[in-house]
Amino acid sequence: MPLVTLTDVTKTYPPALKGADPVVAVDAVTLEIEQGDVFGIIGYSGAGKSTLVRLINALEPATSGSIVVDGVDITTLPERRLRAVRGGIGMIFQQFNLFSAKTVRANVAYPLKLAGWSKADIDERVAELLRFVGLADKARAYPEQLSGGQKQRVGIARALATRPAILLADEATSALDPQTTHEVLDLLRRVNEEQGVTIVVITHEMDVIQSIATRVAVMENGRVIEQGDVFQVFSDPQNPASRRFVGTVIKGIPSPAESAALRERHAGRLVTFSFRDGDSSQAQVFLDLAEAGLGFELVYGGINDIRGRAFGHLTLAIRGADAVIDAALQRIRAHATVTEIAAEGAR
Repeated sequence: MPLVTLTDVTKTYPPALKGADPVVAVDAVTLEIEQGDVFGIIGYSGAGKSTLVRLINALEPATSGSIVVDGVDITTLPERRLRAVRGGIGMIFQQFNLFSAKTVRANVAYPLKLAGWSKADIDERVAELLRFVGLADKARAYPEQLSGGQKQRVGIARALATRPAILLADEATSALDPQTTHEVLDLLRRVNEEQGVTIVVITHEMDVIQSIATRVAVMENGRVIEQGDVFQVFSDPQNPASRRFVGTVIKGIPSPAESAALRERHAGRLVTFSFRDGDSSQAQVFLDLAEAGLGFELVYGGINDIRGRAFGHLTLAIRGADAVIDAALQRIRAHATVTEIAAEGAR
């Protein structure tokens, strides 16, 4: 049984203006999050991502549909029982949401005090968590004395305090620089692998999903337009909006305008070779072209890696006699995907 199941979930808000239609923030969303997943939810601003996460942790009621968390349909529960459900769900935020007047230790201890833990148990748990996130020496510091990455580590420790089964990360790296983002993502990966916590990552950053997630759902206008294994969605997106997202971090086949610009700068025929896990390597393509006596240069694209599985597109400008190029491409098509780019676009 999935840890979280959303079935035909919709969330609407009253219209901003009298006589206008209700605002549909989440529209008939159905998805499943398995125990142990790092599940990414991506979309541009306004896609409905943050509303969806507030439905999962019962901070907002769904207008319709069902949300089952750890076997309990939370859409049918009264508020007093929802509090217990929220206790099993941790959350971290873009702006950290720490108490500025409390020390690091007090911030992490806060949910444990609310849950009625004894002082001895609180002390032990806080010390354990601060060691885990690498901040044991910052227990007496205040948030203003910490870097952004350290603040987010405190946020993660606090979210894990009550040993939740689920951790929701809402744009948790958006305020961080690239190096700090990498460090926080490594920590979240440890949370998942070492503590067995299921993580839901809400973000507009495709490289975050590529780095950490196992499965992903793409949202647009409140709807889930594509979902599945991260490698599958990234390497072969089926929806135009998904392709636009993937294009922000992965260069595919150049557009007609890009092709025209490449043709002005490079001599030869433009050909894109596409690779997925299990295909012949780019090295084999280069070898085939070299053995045919052809000159070539890489002018566009790149190869990406998701958990050891490679995919991507390389566009080469190939120089030589047309007949020789045609014969070489025919051989390469037997073990790689080939798209030749004509002056008016791809053919």
